[in-house]
Amino acid sequence: MSFLEIDGRTVGYRLLGNPENPLVVLAHPLGMSQAVWDELLPMLLPHYRVLSWDLPGHGSSTSWTNAEISPASLVEEVLALAEQTGAERFHFVGTSIGGVIGQQLLGQAPDRLLSATLTNTGAAIGTADAWQTRAAAIREQGLPAMAVDIVPRWFGPAASQKQPALLKGWNTIMGRGDANSYALLCEMLGRVDFSEQLRDHKVPLLLIGGSDDVATPPASLQTLAQCCGVEEPIILEQVGHVPSVEAPGRFGQMLLEHINR
Repeated sequence: MSFLEIDGRTVGYRLLGNPENPLVVLAHPLGMSQAVWDELLPMLLPHYRVLSWDLPGHGSSTSWTNAEISPASLVEEVLALAEQTGAERFHFVGTSIGGVIGQQLLGQAPDRLLSATLTNTGAAIGTADAWQTRAAAIREQGLPAMAVDIVPRWFGPAASQKQPALLKGWNTIMGRGDANSYALLCEMLGRVDFSEQLRDHKVPLLLIGGSDDVATPPASLQTLAQCCGVEEPIILEQVGHVPSVEAPGRFGQMLLEHINR
C-alpha cells in the first residue's frame, strides 16, 4: 500500500507489476474498497501494471473535506495517481460508481485512455430523490446500520450461497467507511447523467453487467450502450453487482480479451 497527498487529502493506492508493461487503472464500487480487484491480480499482473485506489472515505483513503464531490474531481484524482506511474495512457476499468468515473474520463480526458471497461453502471443510476434519501439516512444512522440493507443488494444469490460469510465481511468493510464521504458520493450520483455526452468518443469501450444485479440491472447497461453508440453489453449469468468478486475468472477473461486488442 502506498499513499499520495491530493488537495490536502491522503489517498491510499496500490501500484503493482512491471513498470515496462501497459498500465491498467481499477475503480471500485461505492461502499467497497480496492480489495474487490484482488482475485483479478493473478490474471493481470503477468501482462500489465495495475493501479487501484480507495475512493474518498473508503478503505485507506481519508474523508472528503469539501462541500461537494463531482465526477470531474474524482477524475483529477485518477490522473494525479496515474502521474505517479509515468504512464501517458492507460486502460481503465470501473464498476458502479467506478463506471461513472470512467464515463467522466471518456468526456474529460479521452486522450489518456487506451481502452475503457465499464461494468454494472449507467449513464444515470437511480433517481436524485432516492440518492438524497440514502444520503440523509447514512448521515442519520451511520454506515454500520445501513450496511445491513445495502450490502445484500451487491451480490447475486449464487455468490452468497457459495461464500456464506461474504455479506458479513463486506458489512464490516462498508461500516468502517466515512459516512459523510459516502453521503456526498450518493448526492453526486443523484446529479450525474451522461446520456447526451458520450456518443462521439473514440475510445474502445466494453460494457459488462450481471443478470442478478438489482442496483444497475441489464437494462441500465443496455441504455448506456445506446448512449455511447457501442455494441450491446455482455451480461454475466448468475452475477450481481460486482463481477470481479462474484465471477473473477469469467470477468477477467473478458477484460483481458478486450484490453489485449
